[in-house]
Amino acid sequence: MHDYPWRRELVMAAASFGVGLFILPLAIYAVGKQIFGDYSPDGGLMALAEHIWSDLLVLEPSAWILVLSPYLVLQLGRLARRLWRVQV
Repeated sequence: MHDYPWRRELVMAAASFGVGLFILPLAIYAVGKQIFGDYSPDGGLMALAEHIWSDLLVLEPSAWILVLSPYLVLQLGRLARRLWRVQV
């Protein structure tokens, strides 16, 4: 069987994107609710998630940074590990 590193990378990117798209809004809502209270008077978790998702559709940079941040953190960790191995 062939080893396709791009497949592994694609799976990691998709999983990271899923975390950014579904898990991060939940975490942001939970922390925000504890610190600041409800997101808005007429909305809760789904209102926040829909706000983030609609911002993605209109190419709002802050929404894209939020959703892509798990993958970016993963890549930063991989880079740090690679640099650490070179130094040691």
